Amino acid sequence: MKVLNVCTTCKNPKATFHCGLCQELICKKCAQFLQEDSFSLLKKIPQEFAHSVYCIPCFNDKVGPELDTYNETVERAKNVFVYLIGQSKEYRLIQSTEEPVTVENCADRKETLLRLAFLAAQGNFNVLIGVDIQFKKSGDTSYKTITWSGTGIPALVDEDKMKRRY
Repeated sequence: MKVLNVCTTCKNPKATFHCGLCQELICKKCAQFLQEDSFSLLKKIPQEFAHSVYCIPCFNDKVGPELDTYNETVERAKNVFVYLIGQSKEYRLIQSTEEPVTVENCADRKETLLRLAFLAAQGNFNVLIGVDIQFKKSGDTSYKTITWSGTGIPALVDEDKMKRRY
C-alpha cells in the first residue's frame, strides 16, 4: 500500500511542507509563510520563529500574536524622538538613569537609528538621548564595506510636552 503525504488541516493528498513548530504535514494552500525579515530587529530571534512555514493552528496560537506585538513595537520605534550627541542643548533637561543601548554591524545609518529606537520602544521608552552613530570601513584595498554602530540612552518623556515643544 502506498503511503500518502496527507495535509493534516484539509486532508489534501499533496502535502509538501512541514510545520516549523509541530512538524505536521501541510499543503501549500494551508501553509502560513513567514518572511525571513519578519523579526529582523530583534537581537536574537527565538527558535520557534526561525522557521518559514507554519500550519494554521500553530501560526494563529503562537506566531501571529508575537508578530503583531513585534509590529506594534516597530511602529512605536518609528515615533521615538532621537537627539544626537551634538544636540545636548535640547536634551540636557531630560533625565534618564537607564543604561545605554548599543547596536552593531548595521548596513546603514537609517537601520542603526531604527534598531536603537526599537530597543528603546521595547523598554517602553519614547526618547533616545545622546545618540552617537559611527561607521567603520573594513576590507582589503580593492573592496571596502562600511558597517555602522550606535549607542543611545533611552528615556521617558511626556509625549504631549514633546509635541508642543517641537
